[in-house]
Amino acid sequence: MVIVFGQKPSIIASAAVAGPLERKSVFYSYFDSVVEDERWNQATNEQGNVKMIQEACQILLNKTGLNRLDIDFFLAGDLVNQMTPTNFAAREIAASFIGLFSACATSVSSVIVACLLTELGASQYAIAGASSHHNAIERQFRYPIYYGSQKPATAQWTVTAAGFTLIGKHNPKNPSIVAATVGKVIDYGQKDPFHMGAAMAPAAYDTISRHLEKRKQQIKDYDLIMTGDLGKIGLQILKKMFAETGATREECNIFRDAGAEFYGEDPSFLAGASGSGCSASVYFSYVLQQLKSGRFKRVLLVATGSLHSPLTFQQGESIPCTAHAIEVTME
Repeated sequence: MVIVFGQKPSIIASAAVAGPLERKSVFYSYFDSVVEDERWNQATNEQGNVKMIQEACQILLNKTGLNRLDIDFFLAGDLVNQMTPTNFAAREIAASFIGLFSACATSVSSVIVACLLTELGASQYAIAGASSHHNAIERQFRYPIYYGSQKPATAQWTVTAAGFTLIGKHNPKNPSIVAATVGKVIDYGQKDPFHMGAAMAPAAYDTISRHLEKRKQQIKDYDLIMTGDLGKIGLQILKKMFAETGATREECNIFRDAGAEFYGEDPSFLAGASGSGCSASVYFSYVLQQLKSGRFKRVLLVATGSLHSPLTFQQGESIPCTAHAIEVTME
């Protein structure tokens, strides 16, 4: 489903915070805050995730001069069981809360819902975004970090980061969201949780193709089409899929991936970064700043998400995936 927003809701402000290891990110200089303690001086990793969300939202409010009572909706999610860090953070934010789970695609699905509420006139200001915490997610989906399990070259590193935006009525001075594509669930039968790029690439291809078709656009109409966390291998698969349908090398160079670039070429991070905080922190810092500076005029942000769980993997299920897209312009 492609949605065209007649009122073109704007991204009034944004904030991105990250953990200590994320100082190694090539996007480090664009983040608002990077802490020294992975747990944010809390007793558990999950409590640290809560504090990370709260800090990002407070930075966002500070940038605008608003307070929590000015916020109509808080739309967010994470990867921990039942999204408890986001739920607990919502206690402090005290706005009407809609928890969203699209796995690593939540960074964009939350913005889409915020735009719909703005279009309906139900919201003047909505906070939308996502987060992930490396230690908590490794323990939940794979192995505790102290276990020291070796990973294959196709694996990706879950980032500790959070990214949030404030969505409001159209303002030509700010980046505006003119259209969105809500992704379908795509499953090519991939079962390896250490090869998420291969599982998610077909979903990204489907969403991008449908968005371009319905919008009567071409790849070259964009300065940037950035996927969320396909990683280095998944990005190459995506480019190959488009090349097989006629995309030129020049057009394929427009495709970039936040996960593939997050840690640069450091081999310690294998195929790159992942986690719902990966695309959120890159989109809502680096990309938005490039739009405001005039380097980019039109971008398509495509967050990809793997919808499996530890239980479905143990039961031998394949990995269903989705991808959601927002078309963002700077007038």
